[in-house]
Formats: sequence, C-alpha cells, structure tokens
Amino acid sequence: MKILTVFTPTYNRAYCLVNCYESLKRQTVNDFKWLIIDDGSTDNTKELVQGWIDEGAIEIIYIRQKNQGMHGAHNTAYDRIDTELNVCIDSDDYMPDDAVEKIVTYWNKYGSKDVSGIIGLDADTNNCLIGTKLPEQLQTSTLFDLYNTHQVKGDKKLVYRSELTKKYPYPIFYNEKYVGLAYKYYMLDRHYEMLLMNEVLCHVEYRQDGSSKNMLYQYRNNPNGFSFYRKQLMLLPFAGKSFQFRQAIHYVSSSLLAKNRALFKETPRKGMTFAAIPFGVVLYSYILIKTRASVSFRSTKA
Repeated sequence: MKILTVFTPTYNRAYCLVNCYESLKRQTVNDFKWLIIDDGSTDNTKELVQGWIDEGAIEIIYIRQKNQGMHGAHNTAYDRIDTELNVCIDSDDYMPDDAVEKIVTYWNKYGSKDVSGIIGLDADTNNCLIGTKLPEQLQTSTLFDLYNTHQVKGDKKLVYRSELTKKYPYPIFYNEKYVGLAYKYYMLDRHYEMLLMNEVLCHVEYRQDGSSKNMLYQYRNNPNGFSFYRKQLMLLPFAGKSFQFRQAIHYVSSSLLAKNRALFKETPRKGMTFAAIPFGVVLYSYILIKTRASVSFRSTKA
C-alpha cells in the first residue's frame, strides 16, 4: 500500500500538465499515486493522460467530472484518496525530484495521529523561495498561527492525513465555482497542529489564467462561496477581533454582491457585522468598479 497520493485538479491545462508528469516520473522513490481530477476540460487532457497511463511509468488514476471549480475538484479527490497522506500539486506546478522521498522520510520519522500533516515550502521555477521560511525554533504549528502569529509569508505546500481531509467538504453553490480552500485547513487547525519542514516540495508558476491572478473576478462571480468562507472565519475560536472584523467586512461585501437580504440573520457576529457595514459597502463598490469591464467573467480553473 502506497503512503502518498499526489492529486492534481486540472481544467484545460493540457499545455502545461506535462511538467507535473515529468517531475513525478523523476521522483527518487515511487511510494505514491497520481490522482488527476479533470474538472470538465474541453481540450485534449483526457487523451494526453490516457497516453501516460498506457506508458505505465507511474501509477495514475484519472477522474473526469462536470466543471465545479477548484473546490469541487478537491471534494472529488478527497473522496477517492485511499492513502495515508495526500498533497495537492496544481496543474501548472511540479515537484523537485526528491520531494516524495522527503515527505515519506519525514513522516515516517515524526508523523503521528497527534498532527494533521506536514507544512513544507514552495519555490518558483528559478528555485527562489516563495515568501519566507518556516520558523526554525518550531517543530509544529497550526497554519493559522504561522501566518497570523509568526508572520510567515507566501504560499506553502500542505501535506495532510487523508482521513482528516475527508472531513469538512466544500459546499457547492449554484452557478458558482469558488470557495476558499483554507476553510478546510482552518477547520482542522481547531484540533491539530502540523509538522514544519523547511524543504521545498513544489515549484509553482502563477499563470494569467490562474485563480490567484483573477481573485477580484472570483470575488464578484462567486459571492455565496465567499460569504460562506467569511462566516466560517468569523467563528474561528483562535482568531483575534481584528481578524474577525476583517472577515465581517468581506462578509458584508459578498452579501451585497449576492443580494442576500438575510445577511444579518445569517451572520454569526451580528454586532461586528453591523459595525463593518460602512467598510463593506466601500469594498463592495471597489469590487464593482474594478470588475465592471468583465462582469461575465467566469474563472473555472482547477
């Protein structure tokens, strides 16, 4: 039984998916499966992957589904994963040759039921670190504390215990394609810390068609998903009032975009939400202005 599933949500990324495949073929150990969730691609992704499956160099599981967006592809992946650990490598990213070996070795040495997984580093394609390193004096931390207490910057690579990532599925909202992936991670933060490993586990490239580049349009076109996410973050027991208030501002803005007349009834922090109204209205207006030229934009990249 292999210990790790590398899963890759993809949508019309046949032109760059090969970089991920080639990096997985180069891994120094083969103690992993590659699970590809094709989120309704209309390019030649299916034929491309079938060729790799026929090649037989690594174990590949291919699942095609109707387009649901990144979070919907994650839901499908977590439902199908049967290994102890999993890590998401996006379709335009790839792993260093020894990444799987480092994950497996580190987990075998330090892993336990007391932690939810491992946090590693991301680097760009020139091997320059994304953001900052993890605090050397810490062996474990929650993801939330890393960013909000220890002031770590930049995206990090998350390796989770699969029995835990099956919990807290992302909701699917009609005609929307985005819910913040950190919802699941922060839910797990309520119960577990993660091991910290200052090793690069993924090389990333931020493309123009990626969700990170199009966040304002995501915000405009997925207001119910954003509203759900902000409500959950307002309830985090370890979050300070300043953090919760910022979430309330975004909740107001998203509720206005969704034309949700029940925003006060549904908010978990009524007083805080009332105080956030002026700021939420300003943010709402800003989003409308910045996205006015592309109201019909739909980013379904997975």
